[in-house]
Amino acid sequence: MATSGRAARPPARAVAHLDAAAHGTDQGTDDRYSRIRERADGHRDTTRKEAGASLPDRPVQGTGPENPMNPSTALARVLVDELARCGLEEAVVAPGSRSTPLALALVAHPDVRVHVRVDERSASFLALGLARASRLPVAVVCTSGTAAANFHPAVMEADESGVPLLVLTADRPPELRGTGANQTVDQIGLYGGAVRMFAEVGTPDPVPGMVPYWRSLVCRAWSSAVHRRPGPVHLNVAFRDPLTPDGPSAVAWTAPLEGRVGDRPWIDRPGPSAEPAPYVLPDVERGVIVCGDGDYDPVPFLALSESTGWPLLAEPTSTPAGPVRCPPTASCWPRRAFAPSTRRSWWSASVARTCPGRSWPTCGVRPGTSW
Repeated sequence: MATSGRAARPPARAVAHLDAAAHGTDQGTDDRYSRIRERADGHRDTTRKEAGASLPDRPVQGTGPENPMNPSTALARVLVDELARCGLEEAVVAPGSRSTPLALALVAHPDVRVHVRVDERSASFLALGLARASRLPVAVVCTSGTAAANFHPAVMEADESGVPLLVLTADRPPELRGTGANQTVDQIGLYGGAVRMFAEVGTPDPVPGMVPYWRSLVCRAWSSAVHRRPGPVHLNVAFRDPLTPDGPSAVAWTAPLEGRVGDRPWIDRPGPSAEPAPYVLPDVERGVIVCGDGDYDPVPFLALSESTGWPLLAEPTSTPAGPVRCPPTASCWPRRAFAPSTRRSWWSASVARTCPGRSWPTCGVRPGTSW
């Protein structure tokens, strides 16, 4: 189960992970992406030197009057640093101009593994798969404009499947919205009710209290993605020029950016309970347990099947389908050999079918969420 704290793990290399299988395997393609890796590694090393000697442990430290940075870089580094403190391990970037601060901050962080996908739809579904497999939120980043709209199918899938996903969309600052500027659409509430939380992060103005606000907002987004009813969250982040760390800025950010001591999140919140609330079975002799789509712990349902003697039927996309090798749907069960008095369904029974001619009391339970 995902928690708000950072799990013990060896630091992942902060590299732009370019899967050769996804982009081709010819020699020209390999050489091209090798050069991209070298440029990313070189930029990461340069960024660390600019931010101070303590950057490998905490990339945002070392900011002050003697070492200023532009506001967009400060915002991006704080967001990424706080996400890593909450437990972020993987991120997928669909490159674009306006999202440059976020992309560079992710690549520069030693605890985040970055995957690069040029196509936004592919990037979002890669993030969805990574989050589903790890049961931890994965960040997916894109530039402003219609790029964010290409994330919508994956966001809807994450919503329906209960997969934690952190959608970070870069945006133009308010003064450039509604003026006909390139790559500008209305991104406020873009995904509607498909997200557990939406927030307009706002522009990085150098005023007191901004760093605590950014860090607390990240903690709130992380909590919304993993607690009670896991799913996607959307943070819309407006960046002003310059978008690169070395770009000249009329306003320099000199305020400290550090987070809590000990690499703790800004707001500590207990993780979701590892044990679901007990469910009282009805007083019947015969029943069937149907496990639908989802990546959840199969042990309680296997134990229930063993203790009650009820057969467990699992869909191919459910976790119990692997270890117990159950029939894929309820319709595979012999009609007359077993006539259950009730049926219990866990997660979303998207493929399970009811046997014709049978009318069973059915109760669907979605662990940790709603009935």
